[in-house]
Amino acid sequence: MRDKVLKLAKEKNAIILAHYYQTPDIQDIADFKGDSLALAQYAAETKADIILFAGVHFMGETAKILNPTRKVLIPDMNAGCSLAESCPGEDFAKFKAKYPDHIVISYINCSAEIKTLSDVICTSGNAVQIVESYPKDQKIIFAPDKNLGRYVNEVTGREMILWDGSCEVHDILSAEKMMQMKIENPDATLIAHPECPQPVLILADFVGSTTAMLNYTKNSDSKKFIVATETGILHQMKKDSPEKEFLIVPSDESCSCNDCAYMKLNTMEKIYLALKNEKPEIILPNGIMEKAKLPLMRMLELSIK
Repeated sequence: MRDKVLKLAKEKNAIILAHYYQTPDIQDIADFKGDSLALAQYAAETKADIILFAGVHFMGETAKILNPTRKVLIPDMNAGCSLAESCPGEDFAKFKAKYPDHIVISYINCSAEIKTLSDVICTSGNAVQIVESYPKDQKIIFAPDKNLGRYVNEVTGREMILWDGSCEVHDILSAEKMMQMKIENPDATLIAHPECPQPVLILADFVGSTTAMLNYTKNSDSKKFIVATETGILHQMKKDSPEKEFLIVPSDESCSCNDCAYMKLNTMEKIYLALKNEKPEIILPNGIMEKAKLPLMRMLELSIK
């Protein structure tokens, strides 16, 4: 199936973008893989006729917003995002109206509708940088991830108003489990994604975005890591540092994994069928795309590659 996918992509002048939370086989066939910031940057620059986004729905939307004239496909239209779904557009519009003197910084893990209500978008990799690009006295609403927003508040000394949303994959990780794993592995370094709850971040030796965690594990002298994020990241970590050991913080006692069910809906067969049939296709109204593009471009302008 791998060869059939690559052949079909070449025939159709299609590129395959994959998030690090995809399964190893999908990551390995991608023309480009990365975290949300890197994927958005790459999508903004591509010249391909078709973009196949192996990720979740909001990522496909982002690629379409940045490439309104190109066809954007996702393998499974049901690949949503618990964080994006925790922030309905109508409810957020009412919330925003309560703070008319605030600007809105929204995490990229949100719907196109929320992006239209935002002044600038951020990712976990550039959230601190985006927030600090505004004066200290600038009043800010941060949506939709309360954990990332709280972390940015602590790092920057801000008092942003936070929307009460979270990622179910990260929010269920417990400090107690991390402490237990640390006791069992005293030589391990704890690293965590800022979408994790505050008690988990307090225990971590390093907090950073997906790419930041990858770079940290490559450059660290530590030989063992306890990783608090989605399981898919381990594939790239092991490729980059095969001599090191990586332990994922599990979501519960019944497994040694922490999978995003939405991310794992994508399969190689679905990618092949999406390329063959050129659907499911991300389609958005022009007005939504035009308005949502403004805060995305603002993010890209502020971000350092």
